[in-house]
Amino acid sequence: MPLTRGKKPGATAGSKIPKLSAPATENQEEGPQVKRSSSPPHGAPKKRTAFIDITNAHKVQISIPGRKKEPTKKIVKKTNSNSVPSKNQANLKKSCSVSSEESPAENEKSAAEEKLCKEKAQKDEATPVEELVAAVPPAVREVPAQLQRQQIPVEFDIDAENSEDCYMCPEYAKDIFDYLKHREEGFVLCNYMHKQPSLNPEMRAILIDWLVEVQENFELYHETLYLAVKMTDHYLSQTPVHREMLQLVGSTAMLIASKFEERSPPCVEDFLYICDDAYKREDLISMEASILQTLSFDINIPIPYRFLRRYAKCVSASMDTLTLARYFCEMSLMEMDLVPERGSLLASACLLMALVTKDLGGWSPILQFHSGYQTSDLAPLVRKLYFMLLAPPDDKLRAIRSKYAHKVFFEVASLPLVDIDILEKALSQ
Repeated sequence: MPLTRGKKPGATAGSKIPKLSAPATENQEEGPQVKRSSSPPHGAPKKRTAFIDITNAHKVQISIPGRKKEPTKKIVKKTNSNSVPSKNQANLKKSCSVSSEESPAENEKSAAEEKLCKEKAQKDEATPVEELVAAVPPAVREVPAQLQRQQIPVEFDIDAENSEDCYMCPEYAKDIFDYLKHREEGFVLCNYMHKQPSLNPEMRAILIDWLVEVQENFELYHETLYLAVKMTDHYLSQTPVHREMLQLVGSTAMLIASKFEERSPPCVEDFLYICDDAYKREDLISMEASILQTLSFDINIPIPYRFLRRYAKCVSASMDTLTLARYFCEMSLMEMDLVPERGSLLASACLLMALVTKDLGGWSPILQFHSGYQTSDLAPLVRKLYFMLLAPPDDKLRAIRSKYAHKVFFEVASLPLVDIDILEKALSQ
């Protein structure tokens, strides 16, 4: 299925999407990105605050006509050095005599009640405060086992170095990724191509290859690309799509993912342009509603890219090693046979292949602790990835290989694959 690649606004006629002088670095999120300007139209009114800033509301004085300003009264807190037993005695004496002061009828109170009040006051004065507190049993509330936080061994605590950085959420980092790993069980797919009479795996691969180019030329985050592919697969697994509408599904999924991940997402017109105006604005908006309704608006799908960065941190992987694992992971997006694989498992397999290729060891105990996978769990998927990369490249699908052959990405696509015997030795450990 031919997918046309349009030109960016302002480009000369007949040109494709203008290529960047250098592809966006793998660490886009770590550096500034060039985004489209959002300056207001000519003659538009200046922005103003609609309401008073609630954070400064206590500093704002509002004058109402006809009302005199009352001076603020300074509240002085009185301190009393009397002991607690003395206060209790005074209160008891007051409670015994207050009724007789207010009503004459209470003066007929029996002497026995007055004697009881005096005895109680004397008893409280003689009893130390510590004994009174100790006499009250504390309320013991045990935390349920499922709510108790897992204790992380010191040698496996990779977030301790970020203890002073609140943006890294060091206290909850492992809990967050454990939650994502648990959540991905609800997004497991199967090979859905039998539900698509007009499509085949090759058409899907062409679409993914095109989306990689879109991600590069719009300088989008890699998380945006992965999420767009995930949403496309989930939508296609539930809704039959004609081949002529496949590009509309992919570009709309990228638009939704951009709104979810990007600080400044491209507008609708940008996506209509890259589709070479094959669709109208109404078509894209209608497809956006269809995708969101089909996915029940639950688009926070766990993606392998997030797990990969987390697991690479466990072994303090260098940038070239991490980039090699990212190359393996991105190549897996085009394989229909790898669609059913969980993101955390796929990320673990890609990292293990990169570590073995760089001769940096196998799956260490700290990786087992944070990922929850043993080497035996990763072995079948690692072999699938190896033979996928060993296959001769398709000349029509070269976006990912060209991207990672650039020096910005350490030219990892040009590295030779590790020998199969060395790989099998690492998987047998």
